[in-house]
This record gives sequence, structure tokens and C-alpha cells, in this order.
Amino acid sequence: MCGLQRVILGSLPLLCIHTAFACELLGRFDMPSLFKAGDVMIGGIFPVFNKQENSNTSFVKEPAEVKCAGFDLRAFRWTQVMMFAIDEINKDSSLLPNVSLGYRILDSCASPTNTLRAALTLVSMPEEIEPTAPCLPPISALIAESGSSQSLALAGTLGPFRVPMVSYFSTCACLSDKAKYPTFFRTIPSDYHQAKALAALVKHFGWTWIGAIQSDNDYGRNGVLAFTEEVQKLGVCIAFVGTVLRTYPSSRILDVVDMIKQSTVKVILSFVPEGDLYPLMREVVRQNITHIQWIASEAWITAARPSTPEIYSSFGGTIGFGVRKMAIPKLRHFLMGISPYTDPKAAFVRDFWEKIVGCQPLSTGEPSGSERGSNMCTGAETLVDSQDLFFNVTQLRVSYNVYKAVYAVAHAINRLIFCKKEGESQMRPCVNLSQIQPTEVSDHLKTVHFINQFGEAVFFDANGDPPAAYDIINWQLRAGQVQHVTVGQFGLAANKAYELSIQEDNIVWRTGKSIPVAVCSQICPVGTRKAQIKGKPVCCFDCIPCADGTIANTTGAADCSPCPQEYWSNDGRDQCILKTVEFLSYHEPMGIALTMVSLLGACLSFATVLVFITYKDTPVVKASNSELSSLLLFSLFLCFLCPLTFIGRPTAWTCMLRHTAFGVTFALCISCMLGKTIVVVTAFRSTLPSNNNIMNWLGPKQQRVIIFCCTQGHVLICAAWLIAAPPLPFRNTQDQCSKIILECSVGSQLAFWCVLGYIGLLACLCFILAFLARKPPGNFNEAKFISFSMLIFCAVWISFIPAYVSSPGKYTVAVEIFAILASSFGLLFCLFAPKCYIILLKPEKNTKQHLMGNKKHFEVKWRIARLAAESGGPTYAGKRIGIYPDLSAELLKQQTKPEMRLYPPGKTYIDLPEHNTHVFHCQ
Repeated sequence: MCGLQRVILGSLPLLCIHTAFACELLGRFDMPSLFKAGDVMIGGIFPVFNKQENSNTSFVKEPAEVKCAGFDLRAFRWTQVMMFAIDEINKDSSLLPNVSLGYRILDSCASPTNTLRAALTLVSMPEEIEPTAPCLPPISALIAESGSSQSLALAGTLGPFRVPMVSYFSTCACLSDKAKYPTFFRTIPSDYHQAKALAALVKHFGWTWIGAIQSDNDYGRNGVLAFTEEVQKLGVCIAFVGTVLRTYPSSRILDVVDMIKQSTVKVILSFVPEGDLYPLMREVVRQNITHIQWIASEAWITAARPSTPEIYSSFGGTIGFGVRKMAIPKLRHFLMGISPYTDPKAAFVRDFWEKIVGCQPLSTGEPSGSERGSNMCTGAETLVDSQDLFFNVTQLRVSYNVYKAVYAVAHAINRLIFCKKEGESQMRPCVNLSQIQPTEVSDHLKTVHFINQFGEAVFFDANGDPPAAYDIINWQLRAGQVQHVTVGQFGLAANKAYELSIQEDNIVWRTGKSIPVAVCSQICPVGTRKAQIKGKPVCCFDCIPCADGTIANTTGAADCSPCPQEYWSNDGRDQCILKTVEFLSYHEPMGIALTMVSLLGACLSFATVLVFITYKDTPVVKASNSELSSLLLFSLFLCFLCPLTFIGRPTAWTCMLRHTAFGVTFALCISCMLGKTIVVVTAFRSTLPSNNNIMNWLGPKQQRVIIFCCTQGHVLICAAWLIAAPPLPFRNTQDQCSKIILECSVGSQLAFWCVLGYIGLLACLCFILAFLARKPPGNFNEAKFISFSMLIFCAVWISFIPAYVSSPGKYTVAVEIFAILASSFGLLFCLFAPKCYIILLKPEKNTKQHLMGNKKHFEVKWRIARLAAESGGPTYAGKRIGIYPDLSAELLKQQTKPEMRLYPPGKTYIDLPEHNTHVFHCQ
């Protein structure tokens, strides 16, 4: 038995048994073949017919002969290229000198089962030789197959026997698995690279919402799977995946067409061999679906059968990847020599002749003359003037892959057979041709590396694949013919990175010259981000504006980027701009208004002081306890100036000054009010002069002590505040995200509220005491005015608390200033406006009688006189005296014989009845 045949026939009950001198056939598949004997045999399997007709198998009798239909000129040319390459090698005395290559070429009918029949036929006795003839050399290598499913079947069957096979058109990436298919090689790039090329093409044109059509075989399923994995990394969504096959009934083809019509996609990838896609193409054309931009895989982008004006009406502008093309000029002469009359028994030639010439060639024994059928040839037909694309050898792609595959096997055989010993200049055979084993050819194929006559390097990588190199093909209609125009390239660059180059201006799209738009949702403009729509793919989304403080400065942003802390988003949400620095400034309207009001209050306080100085000798001024009134007016003057420290850019000094100055001045003001209130309440609540010893404890010194102690308590709180946690400038970026608010941080919240609480405590105490003395005798109503002023003061600061807490930014400062000014004006107007009104506008009421009222109020008047004396009245006879408001100093000096009596002990009481005046002086 012969080599590989012994192994296979011993393992599989196949076709022949071994006798002592020859092989005996047990059966055959009766498969037509192209055959030529040689010293080394190479097998070839091609889908010359593209469809195997269905047949019912009963398993009770021998199956009928397989019938194939759909003669494929393209595949037939592949067989001729293999024959041409072998003839060229045999004529080349340098590659395989004195060694002839033979071939046996079979048809697979594009069917995995028929491919297996062809493979088993190749390892059996050739039908073309006599059964008793010696065995031919075993098949050393196999050039097969075009379909990935067919190649998988072959590689799985022949791989265990180490038979090398070189594919010219099988691109499934699964075939690169050397653990499963150790002897598989190919001269076309793997779909691993094509998937990356298609993904790069989709990315380049911004297509994110596409459909996919796959063939129901390993090529289509694995191709679409690899493509899907690649584009998902780029955010591209596959809207649907339709499945077709040439053997599918028309109902399933219509289902795919309906899927296309109902979808919103504008771009569809078709990862389908030409024969499987053609039924779908015809239905698409029939239903006039013309709005789809098609992307083609290398399996059909350069196929001749669909490249017709009819198909172009729906598939015009198709773009896809094809293997690199090459021209083989000598091939045309070889193809022109094909004739059914040269070798009438040659397989497939009669079908070729009928396809090209249009008539059935005559064969031996057929009728001639008038007895011929109407479609019979005359015998005079030639191919010389044929313009069929079959004879165009300037743009060979898959045919060139077949050519390279044959030469790769020849170079492997050369490396196996020939060697050069040391000292010899020429190569010589070092292996007997009968000893060549397929596994040795496979080993040498792994190391093949040569430059062919067209200048291209031919070699295989560790996976048995060639380098990735594609042309980008575009279908264009020129002069009524569909042309496959190259508009770019894709391949590995010198740095091992993939490189895509496209001449966009040369592309004709389905939509004309404008690039088709393939998106589920329009790309989001700058300033917006994608928001996923529930239940839909990631490519379907809404565009929503970026949130405040975030931006999207590129289109199609998935998320918005937050601005740095010192920046904020603009209105368009596409740029970060510096935040507005906000503080209560002297230059803005609100700052100007508050400044003017503050200065107005200070001026009114100062004017009141001037009025009191000018009219210091009038009863109203004298009865107002001038020392306390002057100190009170001074503190109010400072209170009105305090808001000026709150306006302007905060600094460390102004922050510490504004709160402490505010607290101390208001504490002084309320302390004066409290001292004034205590004196008045004590005066009107004490008994008659005979029981009025308590008045001895409320002299000027005691009043100063009260004011000092109340103010000093607040000074101590402020001092502790400044030492422990002083107020400092603070850039507030939290309250208003779009602004940086320059404000004074209070440092210690406890200290801040203690300051306000202390002032509030003094104010409440003052209000309570004044309320108790709100109804004095006569027309002296100071306690009532104090009560009313304290009521206003408390109301302002109680309402201040919620307003202060809720006011944003600079308005917090404005609220605090407003509270200071409102309470200060309340004190100023309530206490001094009535007095100034009498002094300036009603001088007739500025008399003792008006202030004293009836004589029954003598006790009250006496107490007021005594308090006036103790507060610093004029002197009489070298003694300090107290006088009623309507007694002038000149009148007092005219009295030479006053009636004197001691009252109380230690004091001298003077009665001047003729002037209705009572005075006293201290000893």
C-alpha cells in the first residue's frame, strides 16, 4: 500500500485494499476531476459548482450520485490558476529541477459533506489510471478550500494524518488554532484581522448603529462574532443579526428582508459568501430597498456574479475589504487555451464553454448538421475575442492566493528534496521522491519564506497565516459596468500597529457623495451627556444637559467632567470659567446704600449731640441725665459706624474688628440704656423723701460702675473669642456653587452666639425694667420711650436670627448690617427724637411746668431735682444743687433769704416758695 493511503485506509473502511503489486478499488464516489500525473502530487478542492442539490438518503441502499448545480466561473478560474502555476513550476528548471509536480483537482460543490468525499477520493486510487497500474505517489499537500466550514471539515479529517493543506479563501479565525489544526496554512489573512479592519472602518465613519447578516456556517457565525467583539469595544451596537444560506427556503430569506425593512439601521454588514448572499440580494432588489449602505466582507466584495447593474440598484456604493490584487499577465494566454475539443474528457470544461460561449460543445458521437440541437456549438467558436471578466488577469485577488499557495508548496518541497553539502556549489537531491511524507512537507511549509516574481514576500506566521493586508473596495458604476475601485488600504505598519488609509473623496456612497449617518440617537452636542434609555442598547440614548459645575467640551460625551474647585461651568456647559468672587462691596448699589444709611445714622447721632450741647441749659436736656445721654449718643455714633467694617473685601483685621466692635459698641449702648432705666425706675418706685435712702446708692459713681461692669463682661467674651478662635477670612464655595463668597468665618460659633446672647440679655433686662416704669407722673415719659426702643431692638434681633441663617452669600452680611442699623435707628429715634422735637420745634413745652405737671407731684419733682443735683447740676453758695427744669441759675442767685432746713440728715433742703421752686444741696 502507498504511504498515506495505508494509514487512512487502515483507519477508515474506504476505497481499496492492498495486494502484492497493486491497489484494488472497492468503490468510488465518481467525482469528476482535473488530473495530471507527476513525481509529486498536489491535491486541489474547489467549489466549481456552488450548490449541492438535495437528495433523500434512505440508508437501505447505496446513495445516489451527488448532483451539483450553479457552475461558478470564478471558482473554475481558481482551478485553472492552480494548473497554470504547476505548469509554470514544471517549466522552471531552478525551482524543482528534474522533478515534476502533478495535480488532481476535485469539486466540493461548496458543501462540507462533498468536501469530505473529495478528500477521501484524493487519497484513493485515481480514477484516471488503470486499476492494475502502479500506485501514484500520495498526495503531498492539498490546496483547499474556499469555505471555512469546508476547510474545517478537511483540517479535522486530514490533520491527524499530518497532511498539509493550504487554503486560498478560508478566513475563519478558528482555523488559526494550531492545537486543533496543526497542518493548516492559508494565503489569505484571518478574519481576526478582517474583524479589526471592519471595526476600524465603522469607527472611522462614526457608525454606531448597524445591522449584520451572517451565513449559517462557520465563516459567517465566527466572522460576525469576531466583528461584534471588536465594535463593542468602540461603543457600536448591532441592531440585529440576520442569517442566510443558499439552501434556505424563500420564506426564511423574506424574514431577513422584513427585518431589514422594519429596522432603523442605515448601514448593514454582510459577512456572507457570495453564493449564500445572492438569494438575499435578489430579494432586496425585487423589493426595491435602496436606502441601505452595505459593508461587504472579502467573500463577495469582488465577486463577479453580483456585480451587475441590476444588483447595483440596491447595492451600489458597497464598501468592504478585499485581499490585495495582482496581475499575472501570462495567465491570460493559458485561459484563452481552454477548449472542450483539446481534451474532451476534461472535467468542468464543457460547463465553462457553455457559460462563456453560450452553446453546448460537440462531443464524439453527437449528431452534426441539421440533426444538432438549436443550442449546440458549430465547433468553430473561439475565445480569442471574448471580453468576459473571466479573462481579465489584471486584478486577480483570490486567484493570486491560489497561485501563491501552489508556489509555497513547491518551495517547501524544494527545501525538503534538495540540499547543498559543504564544498558544493549546486543543490542536489538528498531525499528519495518515494520517501516524501506529508508531515515533512508540513514541517517545511512552516519555514517557507521567499520573494515571488511579483516582488511579494510569501511566508506564514506561527499560526500558519500570512501578514494582514487588505484593499478597501468600493462598488462604482462606470460606463454601465460595476467596477471594484480601490479607495484605501488596511494592514500592519512597521510598528506592528494596524493602519487604515482611506481616500474619502474617491468613495461613491449609496447616498451619493455624503457619508451615510448610522446612529440610533444623534450624537450629543457639547454641554450635554448621554443618558441611557431603559430597555434599549447603549447606542440609543437621550442627551441631557450637564449639571451645574460640570462640562462636556466634546460631542458624544458619556459623562460630564466636574470643574476644578475655583471654576464653574458656563451657560453652555462646555467650558469651565473662573467663579465670580462675591462680597459686599462699596461699589455695588447695595453696598453704597448701606454705607449712606450708616453715615446718615452717624451724622444724626452727631447732630443730636450738637443739639444737646447747644440747648444744655434747657429743662429737657437737664432732665435727661446729660452724662448718660452723652455716653449713649457716643455709643450710638459708634454703632452706626460699625457697618462700615462689614463692607468691602474681608481681611484678617476687618473680620476680627467687625464682630468685636459691633459687640462692644452695642454692649456699651445697651449698658447706658440699662443704667438710665435703673435710675428712672428706682426714682419712681422709691418712697417719699423721708424714706428715700435707696437714692444714696444710685449716684454718678454707681451708674458708671453699672455701665462699666456690663460692658466689661462683653469685652471679656470678645477677648476670649479672639484668643481661642478669631474670625478670619474664608472662601466659601459651598453655599453657592457658581460663586466664591468672600466672607468672615466666625471661628467659634459658640462665641458668636454668646456675643449676641449677652447683648440680648442686657436688652431684655432693660426692657423689663423700663416696662415697670412706663407710667410716670406728669409729662416725663422717658421710661415709656425706653420700653418702646427696647421693644424695637428685641424685635429686630429676634427676626435677624432666621434671616441671617437663611440668607446666601453677601446677603448674610447685608442682613447683619440691616439689623445693626435698624436697631440703632430705633434707639436713636425713640429716645432722642421726642426731646429734639420739643427742643427744636416746640420750645414752649421746654419748661418746668410742662415737665412737672400738677403740684401733687411734688415728690416726683423733688426726686428728679435730687437726681439732677447728684448728676452734676449748678452750685449755690459753694454747694452743688439740684434744680427743677424751670428754675434758672440767675433766679437762684437773687434769693438772699431762703428758708433753710435739713432734709434728709446730712443734706440741706432749700425751699423757695415765692418762685415755686425747691432745691437742695449736699453738705
